[in-house]
Amino acid sequence: MGDAAPAGAPAGPWIDTHCHLKLETCDSEVANAREAGVVALIAIGTDVADSREALAVAGRHGNVRAAVGVHPHEAAGGIDGLDDLLGLENVVAVGECGLDYHYDHSPRPEQRRVFAAQIALAHETALTLVVHSRSAWDDTFAILTSEGVPERTVMHCFTGGVPEAERVMDIGAYLSFSGIVSFPKAFEVHEAAARCAADRLLVETDAPLLAPVPLRGRPNSPANVPLVGAALARVRDSTPQEVADITTANARRAFGLETPQGG
Repeated sequence: MGDAAPAGAPAGPWIDTHCHLKLETCDSEVANAREAGVVALIAIGTDVADSREALAVAGRHGNVRAAVGVHPHEAAGGIDGLDDLLGLENVVAVGECGLDYHYDHSPRPEQRRVFAAQIALAHETALTLVVHSRSAWDDTFAILTSEGVPERTVMHCFTGGVPEAERVMDIGAYLSFSGIVSFPKAFEVHEAAARCAADRLLVETDAPLLAPVPLRGRPNSPANVPLVGAALARVRDSTPQEVADITTANARRAFGLETPQGG
């Protein structure tokens, strides 16, 4: 996975802490990401079948790990079978799970029940918890408080402002920023990213969604992590290399990834 790039070289190495990969396209996606300096990826499951596919991708690529979980959109289908995946090789997280009151594809009571159940699984397994929260901040924090915040918790694709960022940091969780941080009018996200403590900062693509500027509107790819990182550096008045160093170290800690020795 390598060390930081020498002076004059492109920033890196990077870790994409949240992407959605399919078996039929993962070879090219992972190869392109590696070429862009992305040394590790977390493939995210959104239901039990999709989590199995994330695990298959991880089994195929040595620099990919898997998060297995049930997205709030799929909460109505429950989590039967999810616990069978948690002890398997390459699983580093439970998720993505949480609440989405913007679309309400599953009834809110089911979303809350399934979210709480997955928090319990994270506690039982000592795995990282990957949280999706959209238009549901108060209930997200209420459930995390009532169930207990896992030691390693990631608020993926953070879309809140400074007040929400401070609440995330107050519970000891990480804020993961996606291509939204590159959008010119995402002022609240910019402010939150600027205020985020360095040791709580992560970067992701959420591929194939949310391609960063100047690729907005196209399918996203883990190879675009450097573009997200560069946008994060701009709003933090930092450099891409500093953001790469910080977020890569944080990602290794947040997901329990080994620190590689060169290569």
